[in-house]
Amino acid sequence: MISFHYESGFSLKDEASYAAWIDRVIRSEEKETGEISYIFCDDDYLLTLNRKYLDHDTLTDIISFDYTEGNTIHGDVYISVERVGENALDFDVDTEEELRRVMVHGILHYCGYKDKSVAEKEVMRKKEEEKMELFHVEQ
Repeated sequence: MISFHYESGFSLKDEASYAAWIDRVIRSEEKETGEISYIFCDDDYLLTLNRKYLDHDTLTDIISFDYTEGNTIHGDVYISVERVGENALDFDVDTEEELRRVMVHGILHYCGYKDKSVAEKEVMRKKEEEKMELFHVEQ
């Protein structure tokens, strides 16, 4: 089950479409959808988590906690909507497009993709683009 929680004034316009899309992404990687929570928050909220759990004192757009068991994807994905908005401006893309990129990024980590090396980042970016195309696909 995919659920959405809000710790700021932001909310998704159509949660069902996003949940169906994330489920398609997971199935396209031959995985099963377990319990996945998206928590949308602001920079301060995510910075507190970053300091407390990762010992990082930097702003970020996403922190994901992976609880995947075998082939079933489970996790909590925290997203700073402030950071997503800033990144959208920096990358000259629509805010909704940047939000989808960040949302799928967390899921791709749960599916086993990394982004530490240049080569891994390249694969991750290609996967993000591929999976974002599934957003409007009806099945």
